Amino acid sequence: MTRRERREAIEGYIAILPWIIGFIVFMAGPILASFLVSFCDWSILKPARWIGTQNYGTLVSDPLFWQSLKVTFIYAIVSVPLGLGTALAVALLLNQKVKGLAGFRTIFYLPSVMPLVAVSLVWMWIYNPKFGILNFFLGKLGISGPEWLQSTTWVLPALIIMSLWGIGGGMLIFLAGLKNIPFELYEAAIVDGANSWQKFRSITLPMLSPTIFFLLVMGTIGSFQVFTQAFVMTEGGPLNASLFYVLYLYMQGFRWFHMGYASSLSWILTLIILLCTLIIFKSSAAWVYYEAEVKR
Repeated sequence: MTRRERREAIEGYIAILPWIIGFIVFMAGPILASFLVSFCDWSILKPARWIGTQNYGTLVSDPLFWQSLKVTFIYAIVSVPLGLGTALAVALLLNQKVKGLAGFRTIFYLPSVMPLVAVSLVWMWIYNPKFGILNFFLGKLGISGPEWLQSTTWVLPALIIMSLWGIGGGMLIFLAGLKNIPFELYEAAIVDGANSWQKFRSITLPMLSPTIFFLLVMGTIGSFQVFTQAFVMTEGGPLNASLFYVLYLYMQGFRWFHMGYASSLSWILTLIILLCTLIIFKSSAAWVYYEAEVKR
């Protein structure tokens, strides 16, 4: 390196030094500490005691661990495809050339940026079995509404339905993807006599596959990290029917002060998310189409 290049390199490292220090102190440090704590018995109030892999062994025989895993997987398997499909449907509707479209886009997007605690409180009122607006309208139709959040059968479907409240972000990304599809492809399809379904299946979906892939990965990661809704609305009840994994992790660490056990739960969750993400990435070769991709 020349003297000038060396000086530029030093200046560059000095410029990013605050970020490096912040990453080490606030991210890398806690991550490493949590890994070490996962091998300890630590109640915060007493010094940590090394117990090896005992925390990980306890997970296997912990029924609440398996229940939280079951609840989280069911939620992820149902809510992620449902959210993607709904966001795509709304994006297709809002991609039409009609008056007042900007207003409708704003209306659909605003709920996704609202504070989740406030949204949870609103939905608690909506789901109230006696005074909630949802059961009120069901009663007008002659349908006796369920107890929703107080029912072991309906609490998880209720939270899945509530997840559709936040489709605005995905809708906006789908809209951007739709705008990037060349209109010439649709013109060629019209000349060939393709109907609306054929254009959607053969043009829209393949061209949107990178967008779907991105939202699928992000949605899957987010679905495994559900916490606020369950914490505010149900606290895992009734009878642990809505005991999400991160809520159980929080209870172990900050309610029952089993910080070592909570750390082991967090690392298992990391591995699960990593495995699911790798599976999605591996499968993407079969269905994700990149327009600029050149095969050699």
